[in-house]
Amino acid sequence: MFFVDTLEFEGLGNRSYLAGGPGEAVVIDPPRDIDQVIAAAARRGVRIAYVAETHLHNDYVSGGLELARVAGARYLVPAGASVSFARTPVADGDTVTVDRGLTLRALATPGHTPHHTSYVLEEDGRGVAAFTGGSLLIGTVGRPDLVEPRLTEQLARAQYASAHRLAEELDDEVPVLPTHGFGSFCSGSQAEGDSSTIGRERKINEALTRDVDAFVADLLAGLDDVPAYYAHMGPANAAGPAPVDLTPPRPADAAQIAQRLAAGEWVVDLRNRVAFAQGHVAGSFNFEGDGKPATYLAWLIPWGKPVTLLADTPERIAAAQRELARVGIDRPVAAATGGPWDWVPGGVEPRSFPRATFADLAARRGRGEDVVVLDVRRDSERAGGSVEGSVHIPIHELPGRLGEVPAGEVWVHCAGGMRAAIAASFLDATGRGVVAVDDGFDAAVEAGLTLTRSSTG
Repeated sequence: MFFVDTLEFEGLGNRSYLAGGPGEAVVIDPPRDIDQVIAAAARRGVRIAYVAETHLHNDYVSGGLELARVAGARYLVPAGASVSFARTPVADGDTVTVDRGLTLRALATPGHTPHHTSYVLEEDGRGVAAFTGGSLLIGTVGRPDLVEPRLTEQLARAQYASAHRLAEELDDEVPVLPTHGFGSFCSGSQAEGDSSTIGRERKINEALTRDVDAFVADLLAGLDDVPAYYAHMGPANAAGPAPVDLTPPRPADAAQIAQRLAAGEWVVDLRNRVAFAQGHVAGSFNFEGDGKPATYLAWLIPWGKPVTLLADTPERIAAAQRELARVGIDRPVAAATGGPWDWVPGGVEPRSFPRATFADLAARRGRGEDVVVLDVRRDSERAGGSVEGSVHIPIHELPGRLGEVPAGEVWVHCAGGMRAAIAASFLDATGRGVVAVDDGFDAAVEAGLTLTRSSTG
């Protein structure tokens, strides 16, 4: 009897899998912090015999090399992936025996990358699970533009062919178990639901319901900006990532925090946006620990810039440190817990700024008061409608374009509040007067704000 356990990593929008039988198992696309995978195998009472990568990942640092070393497992990596370490190269049709009656079969599914490989778990010769990595996702496919711009259309067509190959070779009831697609920017679009089968995908996935030209045209038209840190993930995975160190960072007091800010380092406050707005260290940036601190921090920070973490509890520091290690920000230089009064030198008061709703903004405009409205959503979001007269600078471009924000009090918004809080903290750090609109964008319509539609953002 086989099993498949899902390990979910919501911060990155990814999943890893532990699958096998009573004695031995395989791990598909493991995270950097392998302790969670080892614990999952221990709960099952199985030995990890194989670690398999579907592709060289662009959105996170893999723990596969270290997990294979620690577990004494064979490390399966697509033969077409150029790497600098010893591994077991796998090609289309290769099989390994995971446990008695259980076989893992490699299935070449190029598209997300040229070497992308899916794996089919077979029990007594019958497919029982398809680990599709960044190929066939739930209701969509992995994006084809992360390797080389000149290959994007070619890879998009390969994605279409790979989706059809999976659908043709596997039965309707076989579960589709992708790595990406649960909020990951590696997804061509966002998933519909959190589970699926080959049969369901045949009905809902546009790669399987449309002709190739229409599918490719829409896929390419829908591609959004790529997080900047992706440029560092592929090379790290190809070189062979070092073991991760999750020991607590060095503690920092108020004087040291001030010194690090003066040196141009980043000080990141992980508290929720309400607490940050009420009081924070001047010059610090707010990346909520409950949001996606790894994705947005890694996207915005100059690569290699030292970072100090602030939070209300040691547990919040540890959770963020784990998230950041998954994207290659391995060692925060320091950390501090408590609150803003603990983090500022004596005689210095924390900074603060107000929060508001779209109704508050409408009221200000109704009184004829002129304010700057800054929209930090992505181009694709703004194309669906915007506040009339608003300035548009996507959040990932804001650090380099702060000088473009017009003079005056800035009311900054996104789609829900989290990115607005990040943007507000950047503006506040420069001394600008800022109001963070902590509201869902639908409320802009309800508040009577005039919306315009734009195809260019």
